[in-house]
Amino acid sequence: MSPTFQELGLAASLLRALDEAGYVRPTPIQAQSIPLLLAGRDLLGMAQTGTGKTAAFALPLLHRLAADPRPAPKGGARVLVLAPTRELVSQIADGFSQFGRHQGPTVTTIFGGVSQFHQVNALKEGVDIIVAAPGRLLDLIGQGLCDLSQLEALVLDEADQMLDMGFAKPIERIVATLPKDRHTLLFSATMPKSIAALAESLLREPAKVEIAPPSTTVDRIEQSVMFLDAADKRAALLSLLATPGIGQAVVFTLTKNIANEVCGFITEAGITAEALHGNKSQGQRERALEAFRAGTVQVLVATDIAARGIDVDTVTHVFNHDLPAVAESYVHRIGRTGRAGRSGVAVTLCDAEQRAWLRDVEREIGRALDVQADHAWHSEAARLSTLRPPVLGGGPVKEIKPQEKRERKVWTEEEKLAAREAALARKAA
Repeated sequence: MSPTFQELGLAASLLRALDEAGYVRPTPIQAQSIPLLLAGRDLLGMAQTGTGKTAAFALPLLHRLAADPRPAPKGGARVLVLAPTRELVSQIADGFSQFGRHQGPTVTTIFGGVSQFHQVNALKEGVDIIVAAPGRLLDLIGQGLCDLSQLEALVLDEADQMLDMGFAKPIERIVATLPKDRHTLLFSATMPKSIAALAESLLREPAKVEIAPPSTTVDRIEQSVMFLDAADKRAALLSLLATPGIGQAVVFTLTKNIANEVCGFITEAGITAEALHGNKSQGQRERALEAFRAGTVQVLVATDIAARGIDVDTVTHVFNHDLPAVAESYVHRIGRTGRAGRSGVAVTLCDAEQRAWLRDVEREIGRALDVQADHAWHSEAARLSTLRPPVLGGGPVKEIKPQEKRERKVWTEEEKLAAREAALARKAA
């Protein structure tokens, strides 16, 4: 049996917050990571999504701040957490605020898509904890509005997705402004060679905590695939959403336009739904997530930009209207269900053109998905297809004038995804 949070030696203020939130025993990633982090070790943490990684790093870092309550440096912070998307940034910041509610740390979020006014004002006086997306943070550093030269601890969360989204150079530039004598933590759900190289460059004699092999999926999630023609996806998805036992569901699509289209026909069918993607303003995204968390919206239709930022324990089903172009994203998509010890269901709709992507997913997770063939739309042509969809490159494909190439420094996550969608549209034309 794992130890209790009390037995881990956390500060009394943290134990009080954990008790009020109903936390009794740490998850495996928490039980193994927290003692190492309290001892000051650098850490490489490998765990599936939904296993409690936020608390695994937030609790020991809050303990550190409580044990040494010095003022935050003006214009900077004591702790920096980097995450790939706005939703995940907000989620992590909420975790710090929840666990630190009796400690009172100052926490600010930094990401694009909103005015930098409030972010800059918060930084002027200094904050204990910054949770940031790399693009906007690097922009503020470049403007001389953020000084991280006195930072004590750095966390890279969902590091594999940050690299997938093209943030390797921004991370490198941010790290170049940090003191070398710092506490560094890197968490990732998968371990490609790029992450191993990043860990080697950032971490000093790190401890390694691996809760599950890289790219494995949560055992409690029942996974299956339906082979069908693309024209039948609408009818099939509506039929699935009408299945008894579905509480809340997340539907993943390949592009923003498809997300809007799917959200539209789900709503027309009398099911409450909201779309979540990079074309939505920050306010729209926050309102959609809040409505979903509150249960007033049954279905959230999202692109991969939200695959790791939806932390709602009541999600019973994930439906992949489209296969992801990057196989690793499948793991994070289906990880939106089966959270907090619950079971979950993930169903993928696969047409002939996306059959090769399904093979990539199955190689990634090390197993074949169960096939649902007993339905009205089954297509043997899709099941046996050897078509290969257009390969989406890792870099931006948007045409840029030469002078813009020299001036432009950072591509945001929304711009990356928009570029990929544009590539697909051109191939399909």
